[in-house]
Amino acid sequence: MEDWQKAARRLMAGKTGDALRALGSTPEAARLDASPEAAAVAQAAQTGDTAALRAALSRLLATPEGRALAERLSRLENGHG
Repeated sequence: MEDWQKAARRLMAGKTGDALRALGSTPEAARLDASPEAAAVAQAAQTGDTAALRAALSRLLATPEGRALAERLSRLENGHG
C-alpha cells in the first residue's frame, strides 16, 4: 500500500497535480463522482480486487462523462491540456 501512496504523492506534485486537480473540478468529474460506477471503482481499489477494478473502470469509462474525462487526460498527457 505504501508504494501506491508514494506514487500518488509524486503524481499529484507540480504541474501534473495542478492539472489533475483542475480536471477533478470539472462538471464531468462531479457527475462521475456521484455515480455507482465511481463507488464500485473505489471499493475495488480499496480491497485490491484487480478484476473488479478493471470491470468497474470499464463501466466508468463507457459513460459519456468518463469518455470526456479520459479524453481530457489524454490531451494532458500529450502536452495539449
